[in-house]
Amino acid sequence: MAPRGLLLAGLAALACALPAAAQSTNSRDLATGKFLVANRGLADPNFSETVVLLVAFDENGVVGLVVNRRTKLPVSTAIAIQEAKHRPEPVYYGGPVELEGVMALARSSAAIEGAKHVVGDVYLIVNKQLLDKSLASPISSSAFHIFLGYAGWSAPQLRNELRQGGWYIFPGDSSLVFDGEPGTVWDRLIAKAEVRFALFTPPTYAPR
Repeated sequence: MAPRGLLLAGLAALACALPAAAQSTNSRDLATGKFLVANRGLADPNFSETVVLLVAFDENGVVGLVVNRRTKLPVSTAIAIQEAKHRPEPVYYGGPVELEGVMALARSSAAIEGAKHVVGDVYLIVNKQLLDKSLASPISSSAFHIFLGYAGWSAPQLRNELRQGGWYIFPGDSSLVFDGEPGTVWDRLIAKAEVRFALFTPPTYAPR
């Protein structure tokens, strides 16, 4: 096999071995339940090396939660209510907007009444009564993440960022939302994106 053929075969094998194929960089593929994976060149420190799960998307606005920035701040310290006192797991940085606000993502095989379905078995909890009830429950931190703040855009603003090459769009994946090593999720997905686009971008040759 020619060297280029060997290279493409190796890249294809790597692409198959990594989870969640990159879908596109086309703004028409934006939707609730999709991941935004920051391009390496995205300079905004709020979003550098982030993976954002879109929990709401329509022409009135876009809301996302950064799923790969786990902090060292315990839920019991971050949320000053009785229901949170027994929860030692750390909160997540959801994004730069309204850092005093609290949202949660829960993983459940059954629909959660009062919560919004996002993707797969992942549900968004924003209702205070439901959030308090969830905090007081024995639900494991492997299926329940608390977020401070969120990421927000207008739909045209996010489309413009995509046109400028700031993001890759991936299908949402429950296992990655609740990955045990969130700090490595971006590295894995950006590698997947770069392999995919290397495979499908025609090579250029300098004239001899």
